[in-house]
Amino acid sequence: MVWWTVGLSVVAVSLATAGAQPPPAEPPQVQSQPQVSTPEPAPFCEGEYADSYSALSAQARAFEQSVKKKYTYCVRSTAVYECLSYGAEGNVRRTRTSVSAHGTAFAYRQQAGETLLLTNEHVVEWPDVTSDAHAVENVPSGCKRVKDALSIVENEADAYDRDDIPLSKAVVDPQLDLAVIKSKTPLTVLPWKVGRSAGVRERDVVDVRGFPLGVFNATNMGKVISAYDRDEYKEWYHDDFVIDALLSQGNSGSPVLAISCKTGEFELVGVYHAGYSRGSALNVVVGIDQARDLMNNLRRTPKRAEANPPLDALARARMTKRAEVSATPFFPFGSRTAAVFPRADGTLLFALYSQDFPRRVHPLVVLEDLPVASVEEGFGRAGRVWFGGERGLLERTRAEQDAELQQQLARLLDALRRDATLAFSYQDSLPASDESRQTFDTSARLSKTLERTIVAHRDLSDAAAELADRFAPDVTESATRTESVLKNPPAGIHLGLAAEPAGGTPTPPAPGRDSGARRPASSPTGRPASSK
Repeated sequence: MVWWTVGLSVVAVSLATAGAQPPPAEPPQVQSQPQVSTPEPAPFCEGEYADSYSALSAQARAFEQSVKKKYTYCVRSTAVYECLSYGAEGNVRRTRTSVSAHGTAFAYRQQAGETLLLTNEHVVEWPDVTSDAHAVENVPSGCKRVKDALSIVENEADAYDRDDIPLSKAVVDPQLDLAVIKSKTPLTVLPWKVGRSAGVRERDVVDVRGFPLGVFNATNMGKVISAYDRDEYKEWYHDDFVIDALLSQGNSGSPVLAISCKTGEFELVGVYHAGYSRGSALNVVVGIDQARDLMNNLRRTPKRAEANPPLDALARARMTKRAEVSATPFFPFGSRTAAVFPRADGTLLFALYSQDFPRRVHPLVVLEDLPVASVEEGFGRAGRVWFGGERGLLERTRAEQDAELQQQLARLLDALRRDATLAFSYQDSLPASDESRQTFDTSARLSKTLERTIVAHRDLSDAAAELADRFAPDVTESATRTESVLKNPPAGIHLGLAAEPAGGTPTPPAPGRDSGARRPASSPTGRPASSK
């Protein structure tokens, strides 16, 4: 698909759930007025929501025009990044860069002395560390976020901060691209009830209330041009519908309203969050049905289960067989290529190559993955590690590895296992992908998961290359030929299943056991933050 442009200007919006009351000084909510008459059915109101603005009741239209304080808000999101560099004398320099963006949010409930607002996750979140995959405009890669803040402002040009309203995060959901934020200052809430995005059909009319470019409060009108669009871009994992309203950056987080055929009033049916970068007025809206738990219980959607098979004894057996019979045991790992080589004793060797592969075929890192005695022990256990360069490979023993290096190697080995399992599953699915719709969808899901994994492991791939630069053999050290490590065990070394010694102190290698077989402590990898 052609993917997204998201609103860099953050707009704060206030929506009210059914039964919520606005502040006393504001006009009463429309849905609480029993005297509002139900409009007579019209040809353009055959479904749950109307095809024409003529279905809007006179009372609802008059109420909208009489509201003195709007219920959408311009939100300013700021962050400070610290960047490290070296001066001419080799001293470390620390520079700080401030960034800001604007978007839309709307208040939907007042509770416990606070006002809850709904907006987009990408409006309120900044990457923890900048990178190519998580870029921030005017901030170099590799800079760390040290501070961030949220507030309601008049518009993007508002420089008077004494009347800004501070905001804080209540819960964010990257899969939905939604976030609930809160204010201790009472705010006008959305006067219309929460509707049903499942009832939206093509050609239904919609109103979008937000802050285009963060400049001013505006209302955009349009129609639903597609009632369903599955959104699996980067961290997003939810259902959208598509509208043709003329929206721009800064509208992110705007409430999308439809006209109920039963009452002639507006109802909240979604939140605008992105647009197709190559399309004109092709804007996608998160269906509100998926946001009810987030809004009511401040609970995010459970993280989706990836299509990657589990790491167990069965996965190891499949990988071993695949590597034994394949002439190309290669798979992508971040921005580099990796491979897995089996040995006759059941050991797997994971090799990571440079970005010049296959012009240069020497591995940067080779990790030994030893078999385990029983299936209950899982996929395998970490063995030795070699770092490579032009001169060959050099083993770095366990005694040379500090706790931080062991954790890095544990994360690297776990990621290589998972990426190889996923890549081989995807490669094996290709020949049968056109046999049926089910096999095609399975292959497509594996492909998308693999793409996300490649992006997620770029930093880990780069870190492995940096380790190779540090630990590869230099001219004073004796290097081992790559073939002797990947194809044949070095002389005098038995890659068996000897038990680990008690205690945490490394011991010299005894006959028949591997001195580097102790498993390093594992450490889960962090989720990459979504970029603005």
